[in-house]
Amino acid sequence: MKKLLLLGTLLLLVAVASAKNRKVKIITPYGTMVVLLYDQTPQHRDNFIKLARRHFYDSTLFHRVIKDFMIQGGDPDSKHAKPGQQLGDGDVGYTVPAEFELDLFHRKGALAAARENRPDKASSGCQFYLVQGKVFTDGQLDTLERTRLGGRKIPVDQREVYKTVGGTPHLDQSYTVFGQVIKGIDIIDKIAAEKTDKNDRPVTDIPMKIRLKKKWLFF
Repeated sequence: MKKLLLLGTLLLLVAVASAKNRKVKIITPYGTMVVLLYDQTPQHRDNFIKLARRHFYDSTLFHRVIKDFMIQGGDPDSKHAKPGQQLGDGDVGYTVPAEFELDLFHRKGALAAARENRPDKASSGCQFYLVQGKVFTDGQLDTLERTRLGGRKIPVDQREVYKTVGGTPHLDQSYTVFGQVIKGIDIIDKIAAEKTDKNDRPVTDIPMKIRLKKKWLFF
């Protein structure tokens, strides 16, 4: 009986460890980024883990790239896309409810969920973007607060990040941020510098693979 109880406890610990504080690797022709998935956004975290385990993202492209803004991928239609084909409409047939957290914001390297223009701001089930953004001045941030943010004040600590590291503050609390690049952030800059067509698709395909970073329970 004690052995069964111990086994059950260990299995529970493994289950908890497998969900929390997970990291994924986004593997590209320019190198590999390591991304920490936030526990504060469990539905987005778990959905991303599920798709990564299924190798869903293998051979998908970064299909929308805008310098000083973001690089977007995850469209399943991009796997076998012809050169010049417009992308961005592919999906998995479900959305993920918005999970906005005040301390999760669009700093450079943020992983966030793409979405269609809908009142509930639910996220795409698979498409995501990584923030490149730019560095802002106090004056520019003040203007954003009055205009695109509708009077919402940017927290002091986040203002400092936007003034030094950079990001895209006008997206805060409108698109779900659910992770952060913790290694290989320079790869975003390399992809963002690629030449694109009129639909913001890179002229040269940039495929990816996403894998869970191995994690041991006691180490």
